[in-house]
This record gives sequence, structure tokens and C-alpha cells, in this order.
Amino acid sequence: MPLKKLATTMIRQAIEAVDPAQLIKRQLHLEKHLLYIHDHTFDLKKYHRIYIIGFGKGAAYMAEEMEELLQDRVTTGAVVVKYGHGRALHRLRLFEAGHPVPDMNTLKAGTELLKIARQAEQDDLVIVLITGGGSALFEVLPREITLEDLAVMNRELLKCGATIEEINALRKHLSLVKGGRLAELIQPAQCVTLILSDVIGDPLDVIASGPTAADNTTYNDVLRIIEKYELTAKLPRTVVRLFQEGQSGKREETPKPGDRIFNRVHNFIIGNNKQALGLLEDMARKHGFAPLILTDQARGEAREIGKLIAAILKSAIMDGHPLPSSGCLILGGEPTVTLRGKGKGGRNQELVLAVLTEMAGISKPFYFCSVGTDGTDGPTDAAGAWIDHLTEERAKNLNLNPHTFLDGNDSYPFFKTLDQLIMTGPTGTNVMDIMFALF
Repeated sequence: MPLKKLATTMIRQAIEAVDPAQLIKRQLHLEKHLLYIHDHTFDLKKYHRIYIIGFGKGAAYMAEEMEELLQDRVTTGAVVVKYGHGRALHRLRLFEAGHPVPDMNTLKAGTELLKIARQAEQDDLVIVLITGGGSALFEVLPREITLEDLAVMNRELLKCGATIEEINALRKHLSLVKGGRLAELIQPAQCVTLILSDVIGDPLDVIASGPTAADNTTYNDVLRIIEKYELTAKLPRTVVRLFQEGQSGKREETPKPGDRIFNRVHNFIIGNNKQALGLLEDMARKHGFAPLILTDQARGEAREIGKLIAAILKSAIMDGHPLPSSGCLILGGEPTVTLRGKGKGGRNQELVLAVLTEMAGISKPFYFCSVGTDGTDGPTDAAGAWIDHLTEERAKNLNLNPHTFLDGNDSYPFFKTLDQLIMTGPTGTNVMDIMFALF
């Protein structure tokens, strides 16, 4: 089978392996009135009412499956997703809002979800559904913070190259629902949270800014991050002032580990990047390739990771280390991009372009791609991009210099011209990025 054809199938099946609906079907079981989740059992007869709230790009897919599973046991609920990522729900309300920069619909949806959470009483169950994108899509702000303040903060954080852990530390301390504060609002009801992880290592306090998890960061951490990236003058004064007031003790900290509010909270990871990489590994082996998962924790500058991948791939192609041909190198994670130019692209496209710049002169057949499992790569309609041993020559024939496009963060038009973008459309899931090479 041609490498590109096999790779296309691998991408599709890897994304299907972490489809939220399928994950719920495999990991949740209802027998009469007993709900089994991993090694926990919940007796639904004990609860007077069952509410469902959800947020993230794939939350509607999870909600749809939970409606099917629980049927008329669901009292009411609502989910908020990115525009174009909705599903036809019957018992729950659906909201669509902005991502990665929140908009007015974000705040409207957050207010509605908060109302539902506050309705819950001692004998009720609140099921929270979280997928990637939840930090941007679910928000309730202090009165003195405006939507524009939030938008500016998010834009600056996305632009400066901060890690997701650093970004979410600021989000948690600006929000009324992040950093364990949603769990605080749900109390005294029972809270069960089902999580599709889009963060390296699956840290509960970082995924979607940990709305139902204890927060390990403080206002001191927030101010250190602001100083590290020289953001004090770039962030709105109201935002910086709020953080400073928190540091001085004038604002309450987020709930920390050991707080009794988490006694009735159960957080379950039902899907992550490792599951997608495992599918790639199985498929490669099935088609006669020797697979090697290098890591599921690729982080840092996309172009630097791309250079490292290219070095490993060249070594494998030329010297048979760490794998001989026919091999499949597999990675997962979530790189970042520090904007240097004014071009259009995303972290996956930039990573692939960086690999291309390092693969000059390699004529032996290979294929490499990097794909966002949510179907979106940066502010583009592509999920990622691919290259092979013919791409360098094709680019030369079209007078496309990959170094120039890389310098300008302009990977999208480069791959669009070559017809080497990967287009999946919204996938309904989000477990970071998958990268692999066949050779």
C-alpha cells in the first residue's frame, strides 16, 4: 500500500479510537440502576435529580452518548462547544461559543451552566463532561473583569509561547469556575467528571483549567509567569491588579488539595493521547512496519521539535537507528509556537515545515505528518500537514522556499499551494497532536 494511503487510514482510525462517544460506551456501563465507571459504582436510585453540564470541543458528542445511556434519568443540563462542533441533543441545551478566544456567547453559556450547577442539592448528582478547549469555552468572570480583558489575556498568552500549564494558571485565578471552583459551587451534591485529556501527562488541575480538581498553583505562581514572559505592560491593568490583590491576600485562593469540597468529587480520565498512539502502533505493525513510540509528551517550540524529529528520521533512514526500514516512528504531545512573523498557520503545520527544512537531500521514500486530533490547527481550517521525499522537489518547482515560510510563521499557504494540508473537519474529540513517520 502507498505510504500516503496507509497514513491517511492511520490518521482516521487513530482519531476514531478516541471518539468520545465510543470511549463512553467502552468505559461506562449501566445495569438497572447501577452506573459503573472504571472501578467505581454509583447507585442512581440514591439521587433525586441528575444534571449534566459539559464544555469543550467534543462535549456535545459526550453529551449525546450520556443522553442515550441515561435516558429519562437526566433532569436537565447544558453543554457549550466551539462553533460548528454541535450535535442534536434532546434533553440538554446546546450553546456554541468562541475558541480559542472567548466571546459574548462564552459568558452567556457560562452563566447558564452555572445556574444548573447551583441548583444541585445534597441528594443530587452532577455529571460534568470535559474535553479539550474547555478553558476557553467555559467561563464566568468577576464583575470588574470584562470580556475584552479576558480576550487580551488569552491572546497574549497564546502569542508569547507559554505552556498550557502556565496559561491555565492565569485562567484559573481570573475565573469564578476554574481551578476547583466549579466543584465548590456544585457542593453539596455528588460530582462525577468525565474527562477527555488534551494535556501532557493528564494532570487533572490543568485540563480545562481543572474546574472540578484541586488547584496546585497560587497567585504567586501567576505573577511569576507574568514576569517570565514580560506581560505586565501587555495585560489589562484590571487583570494584573486582581492577581496582585490575590497575592496580598485580598482575594480568596482557589481550592487546594485536601479541601473537604472534593470529598464528593470523582474525576475520571476516559481518553488521552496514549490511546491514539497505541492505535497507530497497532496499525503500523499490522501493515508490516516496525513501530516505535518515542514519546507522548512532546512539548516546546514546534520548529525545534520538528528539527529533532527530522534528525531521528534521517538517522533511521540512513543508518537504521533507532529503527531499520520498514519502520514507523510515533510521537504525541502538544508543541507551542512563538509568533515571529505575521503569517498563517498552526503548530502542526509549522512542525512539519520544520521537518522539511531538515530533510533536504533525502531521496529514499518516507512520509511524515503531524495532526491535531480535534481537526483544527491554529486559526486555520486544516488539522495539520504532511510531507514525503518528493515534497522538496515539488516546492522548488513552484518557487517555494520552506525556510522563508517558516521564518514568517506562514506554513498554511506553503502547504495549501502544494495540496499537502490534512483536512478532517471537526472530529468531536481532542487528545492533543499525533505525529508519525513511515519509511
